[in-house]
Amino acid sequence: MRPAAPKFTTLGCRLNAYETEAMKELAAQAGVSDLVVVNTCAVTAEAVRKARQEIRKLRRDNPNARLVVTGCAAQTEPETFAKMGEVDLVVGNTEKMQPATWAKLAPDFIGETEPVQVNDIMAVTETAGHLIDGFGTRSRAYVQVQNGCDHRCTFCIIPFGRGNSRSVPAGTVVDQIKRLVQSGYNEVVLTGVDLTSWGADLPANPKLGDLVMRILKLVPDLPRLRISSIDSIEVDENLMQAIATEPRLMPHLHLSLQHGDDLILKRMKRRHLRDDAIRFCEDARKVRPDMTFGADLIAGFPTETEAHFENSLKLVRECDLTWLHVFPYSPRQGTPAARMPQVNGKAIKERAARLREAGDAKVAEHLAQQKGRRHAVLMENPRMGRTEQFTEVAFDTDLPESAIITADIIGRIGQQLTGQPVS
Repeated sequence: MRPAAPKFTTLGCRLNAYETEAMKELAAQAGVSDLVVVNTCAVTAEAVRKARQEIRKLRRDNPNARLVVTGCAAQTEPETFAKMGEVDLVVGNTEKMQPATWAKLAPDFIGETEPVQVNDIMAVTETAGHLIDGFGTRSRAYVQVQNGCDHRCTFCIIPFGRGNSRSVPAGTVVDQIKRLVQSGYNEVVLTGVDLTSWGADLPANPKLGDLVMRILKLVPDLPRLRISSIDSIEVDENLMQAIATEPRLMPHLHLSLQHGDDLILKRMKRRHLRDDAIRFCEDARKVRPDMTFGADLIAGFPTETEAHFENSLKLVRECDLTWLHVFPYSPRQGTPAARMPQVNGKAIKERAARLREAGDAKVAEHLAQQKGRRHAVLMENPRMGRTEQFTEVAFDTDLPESAIITADIIGRIGQQLTGQPVS
């Protein structure tokens, strides 16, 4: 009977998805088989619960395979997963990216394998520029340029899962993007845990804007560059210059805002106030009128009153946020916010629903504004692509996957635009 290929399940962020692709390559190089790997997320208590649920399901579906748990939840609470009877091995976030870890899982490995392989993430000082061929579709590739976070927001467990901030050198990033473009990718997305901290640990302390400008200069054949989630208060002068002058930098930014009330922002230990967020959005739109924004927002942070929450609702309008990621607050053991007075669970759920409703209304408003406009659409599959602002466009005829086509927007269906290719 032929050994089964490893199965990978990814929970959480784009960086996790990127690292899963790197792990697939490491597992293939080691000749690993009959293995199930769960790459977990720790951003909320609900994320950890879903990880445990997924592990139980995968064990039922794969009773004879070895089951490995890795990712942020495995890093922050390895004992939780080590105690699960379904789990054979717990691997930390650093260890999962090391060839030696996968070599020990190969069928011909002789020797003992420790059931818990999780070391001190805070001792890690480098992030390798793992070179993968992209993932998701053949149209868009994700490039990890940074990992970890030096900030300590009171609600956040992620620094303890990812370690301190560390950057991939610009030369490594540029070389990887050149290879991706040569392989046919028309869009690259820069990804990391705290992107705007890129460069702080490198010689001469370059900024994210320096990296963006360098990529656009040294990879002239790259049609489209995107930036994933950023902290707007840390946006540097060169990044604003790129937003203003570089059409190949896509006009869509996802902002780590978290809340719209100054007192709550201070209790979160954020580095910006609401006026900073509003000012950044205004400034970016002045130099790039077609800019759209997404944002992370937390509902029900400890001590949040209805008046505090209303300021978050107002921020959606005042920053003209289109794509919201709404997180109902859940306490993470070991964080300062977990020791603060908690908001009633029913109120948290209700406030999160209201934020999502506000987000849905902004999406509908954005879609309505696009009718009659012309966009460059990157095709993700023969019938669907995305505009420069990352809005989905559906077509009623097959078009070349990964191509950038010019299309007129003729309407909408649900949260998708409908388009007509321009011949």
